[in-house]
Amino acid sequence: MTGQPAATDGAAALPEADPLVERYLEHVRVEKRLAQRTVELYALDLQKLEANCRQAGVTLVQVQNIHMRRWVAQMHSGGRSGRGIALILSGWRGFYTWLGREGLVTSNPVQDLRAPKVAKPLPKALSVDEAVQLAAYQGDGEAEPALEARDRCITELLYGCGLRIGELTGLDAQASSQARGWIDLQAGEAHVLGKGSKRRSVPVGGKALEALRDWLVVRSAWAKEDAALFINQRGTRLTPQHIRVRLKQRSLQAGLATPVHPHMLRHSFASHVLQSSGDLRAVQELLGHANITTTQVYTRLDFQHLAKVYDAAHPRATLAGSKPAGKTKP
Repeated sequence: MTGQPAATDGAAALPEADPLVERYLEHVRVEKRLAQRTVELYALDLQKLEANCRQAGVTLVQVQNIHMRRWVAQMHSGGRSGRGIALILSGWRGFYTWLGREGLVTSNPVQDLRAPKVAKPLPKALSVDEAVQLAAYQGDGEAEPALEARDRCITELLYGCGLRIGELTGLDAQASSQARGWIDLQAGEAHVLGKGSKRRSVPVGGKALEALRDWLVVRSAWAKEDAALFINQRGTRLTPQHIRVRLKQRSLQAGLATPVHPHMLRHSFASHVLQSSGDLRAVQELLGHANITTTQVYTRLDFQHLAKVYDAAHPRATLAGSKPAGKTKP
C-alpha cells in the first residue's frame, strides 16, 4: 500500500464512477427499488470511498479493515458526527455485502466496524414551575366537565407517579385478577404492570387522588362494559395516541412554551424527586428500572438544575467572557 488514506471529507470525487459502483447502484435502484434520493446518497458515499481508495493506492476490492478504520478515524477527527459516520458505513457495508455475493471479495471490511458512539441526548423534563403550572391548570371553561376531569386526572397521575403511557392506559377502574393495573384509593397506591411484565406499586399523591375521585364521579356517565379507568365518550379504553394528543393540547392551553408528551412528565417526575431527595435507588424503584444505569441519566439533569441555580444565585458564579457553569458537563 502506498501513501496514507485521505480524509474522506476532503477527497475529490472521481470524474467517472468505478464500473462496480455503477453496477451496485443499478442493483439497488432496480432490484431493491430504493428511492431515487436514497440512490443519490449512496452514490455520494461511494464517491468518497473511491477517492479514499485512489489516494491510498488500492482498488475497491483490495480494501481491508485497517483502511476502513483509518478512514473512520479521519472522518471523526475532521468533525463528522457519529451519526453521519454510521450512515456512511451503512452504505459502504451494503456495497461490500453485494460484492461478496458477486464473488468479488472474500470478506466485508466494514462488517465489524462501528461508528464512534453518539452521546445520548438528555431526556427533556419540565422545570418544577412548569410542571406545577400544567398540573394545576383548570381548563378554559369551555371543555365538557367530564373531559376536563379526565384529562386533569391523567396529567396528575403521569406527573405525580411517573407512569409510562402504557402503564397508565392499562389501569382498570377496579382491582381484579384480570386487571393489568389499578389504583387503591384507600392505600394511595397505583399498582401497575411495567416493562417485562414486572409489577410494581407507586405512591399516589394527594392532588392526584383528589383528581381521581373527581374523575370517578363523572366516569360513570360514559362507562359501559369496559373495565378501563380512562375511557372516551363511547365508553372504550383510551389509546396512548389519544392521550398524547390531549396532553399536547392541554400543555399549550396551559401556557407552556413547549408541547408536552407523556414521557416528558415521567422524566419530570424522576428529575424533581431526585432533586429533592438525592436518593437514586428510590427513583429507580419508583420508575421500575431494572438497571440503575438507566436511572443515572437523571443525575445529569439534576446537575444541570443545580448549575443553573448556582449561575443565577451566586455573585461569583461567572467571570466576564467565561462560560456559565450550567453549560459545562459534569
